[in-house]
Amino acid sequence: MSSESDIERRTVEFPSADGIALVGDLAVPGDVRGGAVVCHPHPGYGGDRFNHVVTSLYEALPDAAIAALRFDFRAAFGDGVGEQQDALGALDELTATVGDLPLTMVGYSFGAWIVASLTDERIAASVLVAPPLAVMPPVPVPRRPTLVLTPEHDQLSPPAANEPITASWTAAGDTIVEHHVIAMADHSLVGRTAAVASRTTTWLADHL
Repeated sequence: MSSESDIERRTVEFPSADGIALVGDLAVPGDVRGGAVVCHPHPGYGGDRFNHVVTSLYEALPDAAIAALRFDFRAAFGDGVGEQQDALGALDELTATVGDLPLTMVGYSFGAWIVASLTDERIAASVLVAPPLAVMPPVPVPRRPTLVLTPEHDQLSPPAANEPITASWTAAGDTIVEHHVIAMADHSLVGRTAAVASRTTTWLADHL
């Protein structure tokens, strides 16, 4: 575990994979053993890198020796396609920081859908928090270990909707896909961010 005094935090500017200027926050622990890009909810509904779930993950990951990069998607909404380019640009930036160490992508809500859409082979594992799988276009069957955390009372894609989808991913290949329900939570995860962060860091300890 890293102490706060061992964590270097700074604001960074970097391009998306298609050249759009982006801004983010990078936190690097002294004993870094991997890196994580954290993707925020839909910007059209107020999502940004300071979202409470994103912030909880951004603060918890370095404590678990994982460098964390949170960032804002492009200002002009890119219908999900542009945002995938943004996430890949963030992955490039994180790679430049941690080198050959294993990388993961962590996303919340729309950000989880973006993460699930990516097939970049540098991504060693993915964590999808409250992914709206039932209301967004289908994503590729994951070819990397994937953790899905669905709020018990999610208004967009509850466990009854997400569980059959994740089960179909498991049936389609030999990739590890784990689905867990976050009890006493809706899509906003108010009051349950600590549980999300704990589940995420514990799982990544075994998969990075």
